[in-house]
Amino acid sequence: MTTLTTVSYNIHKGLSAGNRRHVLRQIRSALAITDPDLVLLQEIVGAHARHARRFVDWSPHPQTQFLAEALWPHAVYGRSAEHVHGDHGNAILSKMPVRDWQNVDCSVNRWEQRAILHAVLERGDGPPVHVCCVHLNLRQADRRLQVAQLVRLVRACVPDDEPLIIGGDFNDWREQAGEVLCAALGVVDAHVTYAGRHARTFPAWRPMLPLDRIYCRGFDVERVEVLSGLPWRGMSDHLAIAARLHLR
Repeated sequence: MTTLTTVSYNIHKGLSAGNRRHVLRQIRSALAITDPDLVLLQEIVGAHARHARRFVDWSPHPQTQFLAEALWPHAVYGRSAEHVHGDHGNAILSKMPVRDWQNVDCSVNRWEQRAILHAVLERGDGPPVHVCCVHLNLRQADRRLQVAQLVRLVRACVPDDEPLIIGGDFNDWREQAGEVLCAALGVVDAHVTYAGRHARTFPAWRPMLPLDRIYCRGFDVERVEVLSGLPWRGMSDHLAIAARLHLR
């Protein structure tokens, strides 16, 4: 597999903006039509007892399993937050086998629990593809610490000559995290490379803020788009971003 279509999407726990509707089935259908090779998800639920009682169509299975079933044979879930009703975190869904993975806590305060999910994907012949799925804090000072931790993780675990994808919700409306990542890791922002600016993905009904990103190293960027319009704008409060990346 030399060309990877990659989607990064904050699914808002499978609920519509305002938490009025359960939209996980619509999210699965929209992702299936897009048919990416790799999906990086944030705010995905492992379990939520209150929502299970509230919504009659709430799946008894974890959301990672529900979304991946019959579409992506390989999936990993990394819990980042625990609460009285259950837990949520990040997930990676892949058509390529997962050789190894780790979930690294990057919380810097007790109010926002965060983690970096790192997976190593088998590609058959050739080096593996490393993937990091992240969701950073709202405060700029917190994000600075978390970006530094992400840089340390990549430097420690990803060889310089192996391809790398980093995607997620960076909450970086000040557009500062990318400068650090590009300088420290040699990655490029896929949307900046393709369109000359960061992708605006939030809020979904009128996207103004560039929160969601896909960075890569060892790939040529063929195409990047924000998945807007229906059904995307009626699901999560974020829009998804999709990138077609070709391995060098």
